[in-house]
Amino acid sequence: MAAPNLKIRKVESIADEMENIHGQVAQRAHEIFEKTFEPFHRDLDNWLAAEAELTWKPPVELSEKDDCFVVRIAIPGVNSKDLDVRVTPDDLLINAAVRHEHTEKRGAVLICEFPSGTLFRAVRFPKRINPDEVEAEFKNGMLRLTAQIANEQT
Repeated sequence: MAAPNLKIRKVESIADEMENIHGQVAQRAHEIFEKTFEPFHRDLDNWLAAEAELTWKPPVELSEKDDCFVVRIAIPGVNSKDLDVRVTPDDLLINAAVRHEHTEKRGAVLICEFPSGTLFRAVRFPKRINPDEVEAEFKNGMLRLTAQIANEQT
């Protein structure tokens, strides 16, 4: 049972989406390097800064119970209609565009930790699942997916 406005798409692979995000982060990391002219041994720092700037990785909990995997993802402030949920027999990919903006009407912002950018989270299942038997529930900023573990063919 999918939550209202939440579609789960069965796809063959998430490799293209992973490559796309990787390319965006690599480009931004290079821009940071060019701007700061830090020595090359700061490559990892540049990569992590670019990744944090471009993507939001919400916390995930993966558990196994009764021949199912249960994935819980905390995504407060995200509307279910903005979520893109994709599953393969091996992976789960969730992304959405997340925007948080400030207006002058509310005064000067002194601290802001609300994320903006691309919500991007990939989870690799420890065992294959049946992508046709994935259910989702989205309530109070918590996405809960239940995925039936596939019967192993011996």
